[in-house]
Amino acid sequence: MLKKRVLKFLPTGLVLAAILTGGLATTSVAQGKKNKKDKGFVSIFNGKNLDGWDADPTYWRAENGVLIGEITPTTLLKTNNFIIWKGGQPADFELKGEFNITESGNSGINYRSEQLTDIPFALRGYQADIDGANRYTGQNYEERKRTTLAYRGQKTTIAPFTGPATPEGIRANVSKNAWNGLKVTGSLGSSDSLKTLIKTADWNTFHLIVKGNHLQHYINGVLMSDVTDEDTVNGAAKGMLGVQVHVGPPMKVQYRNLMLKEIK
Repeated sequence: MLKKRVLKFLPTGLVLAAILTGGLATTSVAQGKKNKKDKGFVSIFNGKNLDGWDADPTYWRAENGVLIGEITPTTLLKTNNFIIWKGGQPADFELKGEFNITESGNSGINYRSEQLTDIPFALRGYQADIDGANRYTGQNYEERKRTTLAYRGQKTTIAPFTGPATPEGIRANVSKNAWNGLKVTGSLGSSDSLKTLIKTADWNTFHLIVKGNHLQHYINGVLMSDVTDEDTVNGAAKGMLGVQVHVGPPMKVQYRNLMLKEIK
């Protein structure tokens, strides 16, 4: 009450200054927290166009600060299609941003991947899976290689490769039926309970933390899958980043605020 009485008899300009100063102080504290949280991160998408990315404009565009991947009834795909970041091949890093996908959609964020030469805009490698029905969102799926490395809610370790390091041996090792190098070592919660934390047809945040052979996928601040990959033959220590639109029905996926921090 004393503070109110003092302000009552102050000149209007001083009252306004006090209020503004308090507001600015609050804003500065909030900004300081934000800056500390984002320290070391750089934007990899300018929100205006596809500069810095390699893409088929049939499926990818920039609009109102958002990166959009869309399949229409007249542009159905025969193979999965990626927009590929041209800024380097990160090894250890953190990548974060937001996504929004239609319920019919299927997408994912590839990292430490390699680009195929016989299929346009195709990547092979680790993927943070995302789908509109949230059946797979949060899991670790390796595109065109060892398939699922950890379902949502799993903590896994992938054993070292023991087969012959020949093209035939590697193909046998990574084939869906023959590969058995994965062991579930812990639980992060049931897939169904974690699914309730993911919003449908709305914006969600993602955060990938990739250090050495340890790969972690977070959605809305919650750890969804955790992989330790000890297979140095089939795993990758660095590679390309890209975002996917998947073969299937018409769909739309949106990404924004894509921020990367490389860890030296």
